Amino acid sequence: MPLIPEEPQIHESAQGPRATPASGRTAPTPRPVPGPRPAAPSRPGRPGPPRPTPPVQRTPRDGAPAKPGPSAPAVPAAVAAPQLQLIPASPEGALDAADEAVDLLLDSGRAPGDVLVITTGAQHPWAEHELSFGEASYWAQHDAGDDVFYADAAVASRAATRPVVVVAVNGGPGSALPLAHSRAGALLIVCGDPQTINSVLGAGV
Repeated sequence: MPLIPEEPQIHESAQGPRATPASGRTAPTPRPVPGPRPAAPSRPGRPGPPRPTPPVQRTPRDGAPAKPGPSAPAVPAAVAAPQLQLIPASPEGALDAADEAVDLLLDSGRAPGDVLVITTGAQHPWAEHELSFGEASYWAQHDAGDDVFYADAAVASRAATRPVVVVAVNGGPGSALPLAHSRAGALLIVCGDPQTINSVLGAGV
């Protein structure tokens, strides 16, 4: 019959001293079991998780024209035609109607230098008076641009454009009306027969 080896018995003296708390001393705190380490925080200057990069703003190469985007300024529209105002008047009363129109413009705040008066027939009395001192003095007042200027159709092509042009259709050819229209910047006032004016300028002007 085989012999069963006896298990070695460890005597208490061989196990070493027991960790018994001594008087006045506490038992040492057991060390915590090390678990998984937390992820190391990113250091300053060290990139963290990758972020989506914004789209690259590409600039056109030298010499390549930039394409206009949705916010590109629109192309300026053509200059608007002057507004047309008709004042019915006979050839005999057209001059007086023009003078009344000028008075109303000045009373409404228009500067005298903004107004040009053109007569299609006889000259305005103011133009006759100023021309009596010579053409040089007459056109010097035109160039100064600080007062209402009066001219007849024969010399109106020399006059500069002004914001308001008043025409007295007191006779003469109707060809002066297109010229007066070209000299008006914002407003064209024509004193005369409406049928004659519309036949020359057109009802849609």
